[in-house]
This record gives sequence, structure tokens and C-alpha cells, in this order.
Amino acid sequence: MQFPESWLREFCNPALSTDELANVLTMGGFEVEETRPVAPPFTGVVVGEIKSAEQHPNADRLRICQVDVGQGALLNIVCGAANARAGIKVPCATVGAELPPGDDGKPFKIKLGKLRGVESQGMLCSARELHLSDDHEGLLELPADTPLGQDIRTALNLDDTVFTLKLTPNLGHALSVYGVARELSALTGAPLLTPTFAPVPVQAEDVVPVKISAPDLCGRFSGRVIRHVNTQAKTPAWMVDRLARCGQRSVSPLVDISNYVMFELGRPSHIFDLDKIHGGLEVRWARPGEQLKLLNGNTVALDESVGVIADEREVESLAGIMGGDATAVSDDTRNVYVEAAFWWPEAVAGLSRRFNFATDAGHRFERGVDPDGTATHIEHISRLILDICGTPETVCGPVDDQQPNMPQPKPVTLRVARAAKVIGMPLTQAQCADVFLRLQLPFVEGEGVLTITPPAYRFDITIEEDLIEEVARLIGYQNLPETAPLAPIEPRVRSEALRGRFEPRHTLAALGYLETINFSFVEEAWERSLAGNTDPVRLLNPIASQMSVMRSTLLGSLLQVVKRNVDRRADRIRVFEIGRVFRRDPSVQTGDGAVRGVAQPMRVAGAIYGPARQQGWSGKQTPADFFDAKGDVEALLSPRKAVFQADSHPALHPGRTARVIVDGQPVGYVGELHPRWRQQWDLPQAPVLFELALDAVLSHPLPTAVPLPRQQPVERDVAVVVKESVTHDQLMGSLRNAPVADLVRSATLFDIYRPKPGADAAGGANLGIDEKSLAVRLVLDGGQETLTDERIETAVQSVLAQWQADVGARLRG
Repeated sequence: MQFPESWLREFCNPALSTDELANVLTMGGFEVEETRPVAPPFTGVVVGEIKSAEQHPNADRLRICQVDVGQGALLNIVCGAANARAGIKVPCATVGAELPPGDDGKPFKIKLGKLRGVESQGMLCSARELHLSDDHEGLLELPADTPLGQDIRTALNLDDTVFTLKLTPNLGHALSVYGVARELSALTGAPLLTPTFAPVPVQAEDVVPVKISAPDLCGRFSGRVIRHVNTQAKTPAWMVDRLARCGQRSVSPLVDISNYVMFELGRPSHIFDLDKIHGGLEVRWARPGEQLKLLNGNTVALDESVGVIADEREVESLAGIMGGDATAVSDDTRNVYVEAAFWWPEAVAGLSRRFNFATDAGHRFERGVDPDGTATHIEHISRLILDICGTPETVCGPVDDQQPNMPQPKPVTLRVARAAKVIGMPLTQAQCADVFLRLQLPFVEGEGVLTITPPAYRFDITIEEDLIEEVARLIGYQNLPETAPLAPIEPRVRSEALRGRFEPRHTLAALGYLETINFSFVEEAWERSLAGNTDPVRLLNPIASQMSVMRSTLLGSLLQVVKRNVDRRADRIRVFEIGRVFRRDPSVQTGDGAVRGVAQPMRVAGAIYGPARQQGWSGKQTPADFFDAKGDVEALLSPRKAVFQADSHPALHPGRTARVIVDGQPVGYVGELHPRWRQQWDLPQAPVLFELALDAVLSHPLPTAVPLPRQQPVERDVAVVVKESVTHDQLMGSLRNAPVADLVRSATLFDIYRPKPGADAAGGANLGIDEKSLAVRLVLDGGQETLTDERIETAVQSVLAQWQADVGARLRG
């Protein structure tokens, strides 16, 4: 919304400069987006009157004008404008005047010169030459009563400023110059001049019958017949200027009057050609199949959701939006019907966007227009019509005012204590009462409360928070106390026992993995098949039907990445992701970053697919398998030692899956994708996946100092025969239970021997068909004590005895 500062100051004129005025409006909630001068700087241009205009003897298109600028002697000025003629007043740039800069950016200075041999003592100016408009058809003609010799800036009020306001949708009551002035008066305390409109004399009894069939569309409808108007009259220059400074071009006197009142008071109205109305008018909802040709030339199809004004034959106007072409006023119009109505905002909202155009009337009605002013504003419009388009025969009929469904304001209560808490500063009841007095909001006081009855034009006041906002902005946002937040500040220093959060990324990148980032919401089928989760955390408003639940595992996201790359002919894939998973856990309580009943741990997961190594000269590439992924997991957890136990997982192969255990606690899984899911995802080769708790990966035990042994360690190789069912893990677990386990620094399996089928048992190292030989290298360390042969032998025999007791092992012969 834009308007000139001078028009605003006619209603409210605080002792503030232009910049201070803009700041007050902005801090009061009415953002001033831009201020710009009406005209650029220029000097030496005065009001001149052409006394005579004679043809130039040496040029067909030039005239020699004698111009009076109030200096006594007439100026001889050569002019080429087509409308240069005797008797008109125009801007005259005298010798020494500086006009606005041209295309070169430099001011244009008027000098004494000659045109085709005739001396010219100045220049007569058009609106374009003064940068007032783009009109360059001729000289800018001034009203006949403009004082002769007066500076043109004073005569045309060119030292004015145009304000452009960026209003929020709740400020419909400020979509007029008077509405902004009303708020400015409340903000500054300056007096507000409220205009009054005396009724025009009623000299006829003509009334257009109006039937309101839709009170949910129209709450009040006022109209008046005015006969014998002169629609070819000229709109006064002062009205044209004000409309132009509001961004509205002059169209015709009747249209200009309607627009002027809308910008002045916020009252959209419509003027019909009375002779084009067939019978009476009906305010109703449109009927399916009806059409209307609008003033902008568009023809729109109507239905029962669109409000209209119709006569006995056809639809004549789109209610609250735009009039119809059939009843538009023209130069031939002699009799008019002036209409001002209150349209319910809900009935008008969105219609402009539906028909792909916007109007100033629709913009105001969908935000709410004062229903109390329709009849009063018709009196104002009528007076302007009489003054501008009136003739000796002009007569006005009575105002027909119907009020079938006026809005009933509902009282809203403000609790002073609540307002103080929300605003964040101490408030008294007297302060709140003063705010509502300045805003002209009637109220009743109680003990710690004020009950306000919003006036008809304040559609934005419906709840207590609306009143709190009014109190805050009238007190002044700049006056709110600046209170620093009071909270304990505890530095979050990372423990030395934890790795940095980027270290796992660097480790995996060094192993050849690429990081992926995926959505935390996934398909519900993934949760059932890959995580065995039958009750996932569901989204209330998913962005897509296939993303309806929160993931409890990262494996589905990684498989999707693998599948996408395989489909694009990628033969070797190494990807990982570090992200949060979500699973139900009743023990979780709401807290800092936590939601009751939902655990949100961080996980790190990876997937490998294709050859174990990049193509090289070494020959055939072997596919990556469980042990490649196991080695990457060990590198990721290093220096902590992980134990891998055979286990099962819904997403992984039942015979090629291991649970990862660190310090006796399970931290994740590693394994090959289950054949069922490999077939379902249509993968030529089974990828190997792992998923670990990020906390376990970040844990980094601090090194501890231990004394160096005084003696070298002793190695002993022991080969034992065990049943085929005995695993390496069982053998090592039994070793840890031996009485001399503190002497054993390490135990490494370095050979497995199984007899060939059909071989002689005796010749085959005395092994049975269901037996195997395991060769283990024991490293014994006595610390600070010397290991004697007897002690070494005792230790080895103790280990063999423990193995025999636990797994039935015997020494290989």
C-alpha cells in the first residue's frame, strides 16, 4: 500500500520528520518498506502564463510564446509543444534553472539561447521533462487558479514523500490513509482529525429495489440513485495527483471518485449505469452455468461458491471483487446507482486467486471492511459526484440501507498478569487501559482484567493474544527490557576416552568407503523384513506413502543405495552411513533432545558389494565376503578387540552372520544379506553388511603404562585333536579359564589338519573321521620373573588339562 505523506498529515500531523514518522510506523507494526520523493530535485521552475503564441517564421513546428512569470516583463520563449497556446498556465524554467538529470546523469541547466534565429529566454516544461510522469505529449497544463510566478514545487506540492507500507494480513483496518492516521495518532498521541460527511439534499424518491437472498454473503447493502450527472467532466488535478501518488492512474471522474474514497477511507464501492440495470437487484450466490464479463474484459464461469449482484436478466457484478462490463459507466452515462456494501471476508477470500487476477477491493474485503460506514461513505461519494460531475439538473435519491446480517463483536478479556508474562516485562492495569484508550477500543475494567469489545473495523481482535500484541506494540518494542538469559553454562568438553565424531568417517573413508546420507523415514515393509520390527514409530504426516515410518536400522537405506548403483552398472560398491535410528522404548523419558517412549541411538553401518579389491595385474578378482567386512569392523573398533559370535539377524544369512561383542557387551552385527532379500532386491551378488552402535565405535580406552618384562617371552607350539564340532572360540574360551591364564600373553591358531576321506587313521596322525587337529602357538610371559623349564612345562600341561576337561582335547601324537 502506498500514499503521500501530505495526505496522511491532513488526518494526523505529529511533530516528526519524514524519517522519524517512518520509524514510528515501522516500530508500531506497520512496516515502511520504502520512502521516495514525489519529484526529483530541480530549481528555477515557476508558474507561467502564456499570453500569446505566434508561429515561428523559420519552423513549422515551433511557436514564439510571450510568457508572464510574475516579473513584470514578458519572457520570449520558443516552444515546440503542440498544446502551447495563449491563456494556459504551465511550468516555466527560467534562465539559470536546473532541471532533473537526463540520460547522462547530469543536471540540465537552462541558458539564454536562440532557436532558428529567435532568442529564447527559458523553457516551457512537460511532465516528463520534470520527471513527474512519462507523459510527453505536450506541456503540463496547470489549474487556472494557480498563483502566477509561484515555485512549481510549492504549487504542485512536489516536496512530498510517498510511503510504501508492507502490511501483514491482519491489518485490514490500516488499508487506507485514514486507517494509518488512526494508528499513527495512537502511537504518537497526536490529535486525529475524524472526517464528517453531511448528508446531501434528497431531491428525488428513486430507489432501486434490492433483495438480499444470501445474508451469509452480504451483511449490509447500501445504495443510492443519482440522476443527470455529467460523466464527461474532468477529474480535478488534486484528485488525479493523489491517486497517482497512491499508484492509481486516473480513468474517469466516477471511477476516480470511487477509487479516491477507497484509498482515503478503505471503503471499496461500485457505481452502476442505472439505465443498464433491468428491474431490481438481487444479492445471491451464483448458479452453476452462469457467466459474467468483467470490467477487465475477462469472462468468468460462476458456480454456487461465488457471490454476485444480479438483476432480473443476468449477473451484473462479482460481489466484493469487480463489477461487470454490462453495467459499466461510460461517457454516455447520465444516471448512476452508487453501491457500498459489507461482504463477509469468508465469502470473498480466495476468489481473486481463483480467477487469476487481483483487485484492491477484493484485497480489502477478504481482510474485513468496516460494516458501520456504508451509508456515511455513500454520502461522501455523493458529495464528490455532485461537486465534480454535478449539473443544475442533478438530483439524489435517498440512501437505501439494508442490514440483514451485521457482525456482532464478541468481547475479549485481557489478563494483565498474563500479558506481563507473555511480553516479559512488568505491566500495570493502568498501562493496559491507556493503550486501549489510545486505540479507541472500548473496555470495562475488572480486578486484574480488562474486557474489550472490538469496534466493527477491528476484525483482527478475537483472542487474548491479539490484545497482548496491541499492548506490546503501543508500549513500543524498543522499550522492552533487554534481559540476558539466565542459564548455567557448562562447557561440553569431549572426554579423552572418546574419539571425535568425524574419526569413524575418516577411518571408513581410508578403507575405501563412500558416505551416504538418507532419509530417516522409510518403507514399513523394510522394518518388518530387515529389522523384524512390527511396531515402528509412525509418522502422522508422511511426505510420501512409501515413507511412513521411522527407521530402526540403517540397513534398508544402505541396500537402497547398493541397489541404485547396481542398476546403473556399478560393479564395486563400498558405502557407509552414520545416522540416528528410532525404536520404541518405554523407559525413555522426555528430556533434552529426547521424546518419551522413543529411543534415538546413533548407529554406523556399512555395505560392501562386488570384488574384494580393485582390478589389478594379479588376475581374477575374488568377490568380497564375510571376512572382508569383519576385517573392516575390526579396523573400525581398533584398538579394542572385538569378539564375533555366530548369531542370527532378520536381514542376514542364517549361517554367515556374527554378533559383534566388545568388552562383553553386544554392539552390533556383521553378515551376508539373507538369500531371500537378495532375491527380492534382485541383486546378482549378496552384499555383506554391518551395523554397530556409534557409542561403541567412539569409545577409545586410554593407554595405561605397564612395566616392561625383564625376560623374553617363551613360545610353545601345541597340536591338539578335538571333535569336528569344537570351534576356535570354544578352544580360546577354555584357555582363558586355565589356572595359568595370567602367564599366557597370547594364543594364535596357525594350522588346522583334517584327514582325507578313506585315509588310514594310524597313518593319518591318529585322527578319527569326525576329528581335526588344531595347532596353537602359546606365548608365555612371566613378567618380572624368570620362566624355568619346569614352570613352562607345568603351564603347558595345565592348558592341555583345561582343554581336555572343557572340549575333550588330547595331545596329538
